[in-house]
Amino acid sequence: MFDQREKIALFIDGANLYATSRSLGFDIDYRKLLSSFQKRGYLLRAYYYTALVEDQEYSSIRPLIDWLDYNGYRVVTKPAKEFTDSTGRRKIKGNMDIELAVDALQLTDHVDHYVIFSGDGDFRTLVEALQRRGRKVSIVSSIASQPPMISDDLRRQADHFIDLSSLRGEIGRDPSERPIRRVEPQDAEVDD
Repeated sequence: MFDQREKIALFIDGANLYATSRSLGFDIDYRKLLSSFQKRGYLLRAYYYTALVEDQEYSSIRPLIDWLDYNGYRVVTKPAKEFTDSTGRRKIKGNMDIELAVDALQLTDHVDHYVIFSGDGDFRTLVEALQRRGRKVSIVSSIASQPPMISDDLRRQADHFIDLSSLRGEIGRDPSERPIRRVEPQDAEVDD
């Protein structure tokens, strides 16, 4: 599937990978993920795409974004859009498909093997375009979850499908490694 001489680029749809790993019951260790693909060939780039809610004073994803940015990933973000749906519920939309597709297409002269971490069927056309340019494309998602996290069309179009569950031992984070959540003084319960 991988050739040591290949130049590899990772394209991670952050929200999709998070949802997939959650549905499989494990967290991703991004240091191990990078190391795992560095062993498979020459890792040229590793991109991580996510939308951020701008107005929040604290975003739970901010520490991850900062860590990725300092540890070998190219982080691509944009502001998420907030709206109220027809039932009156507040929703957040932050699709990064176009950004990922444009970046992938711009690298076709430099990358031999694309690894896209997403099951989103919208990427089928991108995969097809990369293949027309003679590039190999692997998709990482899951059919082991209920429901499956990958579009059937995307899985069929890819040169290779890697089920995220098969990478669990290689890139999963041990639950004991999860950082302990710090309790802020204002959050602590006080007995009167």
